[in-house]
Amino acid sequence: MILPIVAYGDPVLRKMAKDITSEYPKLDELITNMWETMYNAHGVGLAAPQVGLPIRLFLVDTTPFSDDEELSKEDQEALKGFKKVFINAKIEEEEGTAWDFNEGCLSIPDIREDVKRKPEITISYLDEDFKPHTETYDGLLARVIQHEYDHIQGILFTDKLSSLKKRLLKSRLDKISKGKIAVDYKMRFPNIKKGR
Repeated sequence: MILPIVAYGDPVLRKMAKDITSEYPKLDELITNMWETMYNAHGVGLAAPQVGLPIRLFLVDTTPFSDDEELSKEDQEALKGFKKVFINAKIEEEEGTAWDFNEGCLSIPDIREDVKRKPEITISYLDEDFKPHTETYDGLLARVIQHEYDHIQGILFTDKLSSLKKRLLKSRLDKISKGKIAVDYKMRFPNIKKGR
C-alpha cells in the first residue's frame, strides 16, 4: 500500500526517532509499504519519519543511481543492486574530508542543494530479521545512508545549508509545508486546514 509522504514542516520530521523491537506491530507490512511508497515516488531511500512514524527504520535501494553515466564504473557497480533495510541504526564513525554533492528529499520536493558530508561511514544496525551488522561504506552509498540516517535523528538536508541559503529557500519551504506544490506522488502536508 502506498503511504503518503510527510512534507517539510511536519513535527514528526524533527523528532529523534525511537528504537523498535521485533515485536513492533505489523513491521513486515510496514517495510513492504515503505518500499512500495519509495518506488512510487522514484526515491532511493525512505525513512519511517517520512511516513509519519518516529521510529528508527529506513531503507535504501541505490540501483537507480547505478545508471548515471557521470559516475565512475566503480561507483556504478557499488550502487547496483544495493538494497537494504536499516533498523535501530547508529553511525559509529564518519571519516575523511567532507565533499559536496547535490541532494534532494521526497519530503522537500523540487529543492536540490549541494550538501557537505564525510565520504566514509561505519554503521551498526539490525536487518529486517533483527540480525546485527556493522559495516563500512563510502562514496555515494555512504551519502545516501547518511541522508536517511539524518531523518531518524530529526535532521533534514536543508539544516546542513548555510544560513544565507536557508533564508533564500524559506519562501519555497513555506509553500511546501502549505501544500502549494505539484507532486506526482501522495503527500501529507502539515499546514493545510482540514475541510478544504
